[in-house]
Amino acid sequence: MKSSKIFTKGVLDVLPLLIPVVPFGLIIGVIGIELGFSPLMVYATSLIVFSGSAQIVFFQLISGGASPIVTLTSVGVTNSRHLLYGAVLSEHLESLSTAWKIFLSYFLVDQSFALSNRFFKENRSLENKHYYLLGSGFTLWLTWQISSLVGIFLGAIVPEELGLAFAIPLTFLSLIIHEFRKPDHLLVIFVSGFLAILFYEIPFKAYIIAASVGALIVAFIITNIKLKKK
Repeated sequence: MKSSKIFTKGVLDVLPLLIPVVPFGLIIGVIGIELGFSPLMVYATSLIVFSGSAQIVFFQLISGGASPIVTLTSVGVTNSRHLLYGAVLSEHLESLSTAWKIFLSYFLVDQSFALSNRFFKENRSLENKHYYLLGSGFTLWLTWQISSLVGIFLGAIVPEELGLAFAIPLTFLSLIIHEFRKPDHLLVIFVSGFLAILFYEIPFKAYIIAASVGALIVAFIITNIKLKKK
């Protein structure tokens, strides 16, 4: 199969997944401006970080007075799942040059990983299958950049009285709402929220790190209990 056809397939397969990407990108732009950041800085996060959840964490912590160390650590923790994505796909891309791997890693986000992992498993013999990841990832990237720019423009003209900052917790809530149906996941969410409130007053706004570590410990314990029962 030609590289161009594989690239195009990646583009077409990811199109349905763009439906939630556009409004999320708009929210990033609007919220960034409303929290007092310059249009250039808001767009720079979309260009450099390219991760909606990490960008919201960055905006919220910086605007709340968190130290750079806490902010960078929190953003890193938020994006740590991408290390797992890379590890999973590495077996399919081990023949590529280092330059190609670094380039593709920039486009490796949730949607492009899910699609590419399935495509790679179904087409193991294809030598140029990495163009599928490039096609899907680039389409997501382009959509994110455009929607973020539109959001920045809207943020500059939307009245401050609307108070769109409330969209931050609502956005995160929408990401975890489906986990409420699972008791063990609900327990981890509850522990994370409880610890965030308990440690809210600790120095450097490090409560988010404390809550994350505590939730990870609980998740680790629950996972071990489940494994022992099998």
